[in-house]
Amino acid sequence: MSHPHFIDVQVGKRLRAFREAQGLSQTDLASALGITFQQVQKYESGHNRISASRLHAAACFLKVPVSDFFEGLDDIAPEGLSESEASIWAFTRTSEGQRLSRYFSQLSTPMRRSVVSVVKALLAEQKE
Repeated sequence: MSHPHFIDVQVGKRLRAFREAQGLSQTDLASALGITFQQVQKYESGHNRISASRLHAAACFLKVPVSDFFEGLDDIAPEGLSESEASIWAFTRTSEGQRLSRYFSQLSTPMRRSVVSVVKALLAEQKE
């Protein structure tokens, strides 16, 4: 049997936290969603994935934005990236990476090529 995906576990933990913060039982949430409390248990443990429509219904019932279920996941690189791709992804999440991307995108294509050439030359020099 495979392990639950870490995002499903995170979403389930957040579901439990929101439910408990409102003093609701798993049965209360299950009734509101038209499912069994056992299914809520599986969602909260991450063993079963909660569909987008059911997550939306839970968010509405619990009066929280759907995005709150994913809080803290923005800094985790997507699966399947190479080490180099993960490094680039992580850099683009920093304020420096975001500023650089914003400025770079405002340059003309010939200027972008020039910047890339300069950075490539700097890297070559750094390796020496």
